[in-house]
Amino acid sequence: MIPKRLLFFLFLLGSSFLLHAQQPAGDTTQPVNILHAKNLYWKKIDPATELQILSGEVRLQQGNTRFDCDSCVINSNGHIFEAFGRVHINDNDTTNVYSDYLRYLTITKMAYLSGHVRLSDGHATLTTPDLEYDVNNKIGTYKNGGKVVNKKSVLTSREGIYYTQLKDIYFKKNVELTDPAYFLKSDSLLYNTETQLATFISETLIRDSSKRVIRTREGVYDVANNHAEFTSRTNIEDKSMTASADRIASDDKTGIIQLEGRAFMRDTAKGLTVLGDRIFVDKKKDAFLATKKPLMIIRQDRDSIYVTADTLFSAKLSELYQNDSAALKRFKFKDKDSTNRYFEAYRHVRVFSDSLQSVSDSLFYSFRDSTFQLYYDPVVWNKKSQITGDTIYLYTKNKKADRIRVIQNGFIVNEVEPGVYNQIKSTRMDGFFKEGSLDSVRARGTAESVYFLQDKDSAYTGVNQTKSDIIDIYFVQGELNKVVFRNQLKGTLYPISQKNPSEMKLEKFQWLINRRPKTKYELFE
Repeated sequence: MIPKRLLFFLFLLGSSFLLHAQQPAGDTTQPVNILHAKNLYWKKIDPATELQILSGEVRLQQGNTRFDCDSCVINSNGHIFEAFGRVHINDNDTTNVYSDYLRYLTITKMAYLSGHVRLSDGHATLTTPDLEYDVNNKIGTYKNGGKVVNKKSVLTSREGIYYTQLKDIYFKKNVELTDPAYFLKSDSLLYNTETQLATFISETLIRDSSKRVIRTREGVYDVANNHAEFTSRTNIEDKSMTASADRIASDDKTGIIQLEGRAFMRDTAKGLTVLGDRIFVDKKKDAFLATKKPLMIIRQDRDSIYVTADTLFSAKLSELYQNDSAALKRFKFKDKDSTNRYFEAYRHVRVFSDSLQSVSDSLFYSFRDSTFQLYYDPVVWNKKSQITGDTIYLYTKNKKADRIRVIQNGFIVNEVEPGVYNQIKSTRMDGFFKEGSLDSVRARGTAESVYFLQDKDSAYTGVNQTKSDIIDIYFVQGELNKVVFRNQLKGTLYPISQKNPSEMKLEKFQWLINRRPKTKYELFE
């Protein structure tokens, strides 16, 4: 008598051979082998169709793909089998798929799974009601909603294609990615489960734990390292800042944001707007650097200030004085102190407001004392007056020009009419403004002046050329109205008939009207 175990082995061997033998002539499809089953029997449906029915810990194999289930029906002539209960596909030991039901086409190697479908590639797990899995190309497709869990990240979408060899998943329709650090919503998204790179290819919204909102349509987000690169027009909004650019790179670990191409940044808390082709923002140090035709706008109620230069930089004053203990003690900086800030401008600096304009080689502005410091050949214009010197300090109060200090080689030129100029020069000058207009100036130290006298009809009657230790100048509505000489007066009053107004020029006179910004729109060019 033949033992039962040997009989069952011969039975399975015959079944495996039968599956292989019934393939069409010339077909190179790999056979499906029966590795194990507790029960197996044949059922004849018609002369051309015979089914093999297996049950009890069923295990089949085709090439490197293994199939496990509770029961299975094999149609060798139709090159198909169906599996029921605790279905498990192990594809080359790299991908595992689980479901309640499987229909498998043995020639095309297409698997159709349904009922609590779960697919895992070793990095992430996909769950979906039903799935098409291409064993040949290692591609899974779902069309009725799916969820992918990768560590702490959860992605859901209506449709998706899972490229298991590449570890890529292409999500489509109602895509949402939830992570402890942020939330993402899009219509299409490509995600790699190994690198945790999310690639945007349509309109996408990202909101992080700090309530920052990013809107883009093209880019890559590194979920593992919190680094993003956006390659189409992108907008970023958070509690205090709005930014936009053609290209943006953002690293949450370092706090650095790089904006390129028509870049725009607005700090709503500080009333600052910056434009340029390249802007670097350091969120941790609350600093920014702008290059490539940058422009900064300091918002004011009526008369905003526009500043442009080759380079603009802004940071906290406390960072500037971090090694100066005396200054830190004197200023007593606070974390949310809006005056704890400064900005610098370098090379080809131009400043425009409706009431005042200036140019210089470099500029420093402190929000603590609201002072503009202009260096290297600075020029300041206010209505018909031009002020030059080695260094100029312009103090503002309540966001308006309050006073001005000129250090070394101070020179004021007030245009009476084209070619005719009142002039004052001295070692130092201190001026005062009233309602945005120059009101008075005191010139000290070898002060000199050229002042044209006019009658009530504005006709010239004479010209006064004088030297004095101190000269006080008074203006009315931007026009030079009165000159007062104090101490060691020495000068001459010439009848106008003896002097040509265009020839009355003090030494180092210069009228730099061509350098004066005429409108704020000039600064955008």
